[in-house]
Amino acid sequence: LNHHKMIQSMSRVGKCIDNGPMEGVWGIIKSEIYRGSKRFKFESIEEAFQVINKYIKFFNNERITLKMANLA
Repeated sequence: LNHHKMIQSMSRVGKCIDNGPMEGVWGIIKSEIYRGSKRFKFESIEEAFQVINKYIKFFNNERITLKMANLA
């Protein structure tokens, strides 16, 4: 984590405030990949990994830009 300049946070039991943003991201991924219009049905763990990895790259680099384009 230090190599990537990330700070590890370990909240106490019952204090899940750090987990909220990441749970939101996973909720979006589930909504747009698994429950979305394409409804992926993975044949293997490797296929699921590839689709999710590709979507995370899209999410981090393009999705926000596409959403913001409508505001300009």
